[in-house]
Amino acid sequence: MSYYNDKNNYPRRRPGFFSTIAIALISALLGGVIAVALVPSIYGNIQQTPTNQVVLNNGATTPTGNTEGITNFPVAQVAKATGPAVVGIANFRSTGAMFGGSGLTEVGSGSGFIIDAKNGYIVTNNHVITGAEKIVVSLADGRNINAKLVGADKRTDLAVVQIADTLNLTATQQGDSSILQVGEPVVAIGNPGGQEFARSVTTGVISATNRILEIEGEASFNLIQTDAAINPGNSGGPLVNYQGQVIGINSAKNQEPGFEGMGFAIPISDALPTIKQLIEKGYASHPGLNVQIDPRYTAEYASQKGWPAGAYVAKVTLGGPAEKAGIRTADILTKINGKDIKNSLGLTRELFKYKPGDTVTVTVFRDNKTVEVSVTLVEIKSQ
Repeated sequence: MSYYNDKNNYPRRRPGFFSTIAIALISALLGGVIAVALVPSIYGNIQQTPTNQVVLNNGATTPTGNTEGITNFPVAQVAKATGPAVVGIANFRSTGAMFGGSGLTEVGSGSGFIIDAKNGYIVTNNHVITGAEKIVVSLADGRNINAKLVGADKRTDLAVVQIADTLNLTATQQGDSSILQVGEPVVAIGNPGGQEFARSVTTGVISATNRILEIEGEASFNLIQTDAAINPGNSGGPLVNYQGQVIGINSAKNQEPGFEGMGFAIPISDALPTIKQLIEKGYASHPGLNVQIDPRYTAEYASQKGWPAGAYVAKVTLGGPAEKAGIRTADILTKINGKDIKNSLGLTRELFKYKPGDTVTVTVFRDNKTVEVSVTLVEIKSQ
């Protein structure tokens, strides 16, 4: 059938054509209504997130293109809450005549955090303040205040300093490092490179727990490993969970070529007893055997000699518990209460599980024979 342009020459329409169209339209409308009514009952009440919204961490939404009022960023909240309690610590020493003067020069810097705002107590690493003749603390508000050393302990690499000006100080909240989970998010705050980068914030996760580093001080603990960036100057700063609680003290990193994201922190729950002793007594008390250990005795050297790995006794204190128990110079201490000792740091780490006055069984290798002796541990004070 063809159509013509002339309005007077339209072809004749078949009878019933318009009624058929009307019936089809009504059927389509009814079908749509029925479908809308039935879909919820078949598939449930489905509601899609509007395409112009972003889902935040807690499931709340906010329109895109409008960032005003968005505050639900955990790292930002942690930094805002904990940042004011993080300080810079500068270590000043005499320059000496060879440098053309006798004044004090900053020879190193690190970080710390305020643990007691009322009394101005600040926690840091021992290696940050070692040998310092003057300690200067830099606060978040721009103040630089001279600090005094309250106490330090190289065996745990912990130290406490104190400032007298406590105006408007903010203290950190301490968490529980014994319940950490691998993969848990954390934030590190510190002063990498000194004041120029003060209170830098890095974030990552708990990569592992119970790590052992053969470094004096850190070897006394089962450390927290994190991939949050830890750089020189971060030492002594806090490792914080998403509740804003300090769960570790940033202390070391793996600097071997090819390794990235391997920082280590002292667990706060393990550090607090020593910190408390430093504040209350000015020193830390540890259990000891009263022997001197030669750190040059390594597993490689032992293997060459055909001897077991352990801690080589270089000297025994006269009248001390080790001498009374029969331990001698040149003995190799291989176990404490059945736990293997691999080297001098391993001996310290194992002894720190006990208290002064505890009695332990020490396994000794001597003259190609193994003997066991009972030793009552004595108190050794940090200096």
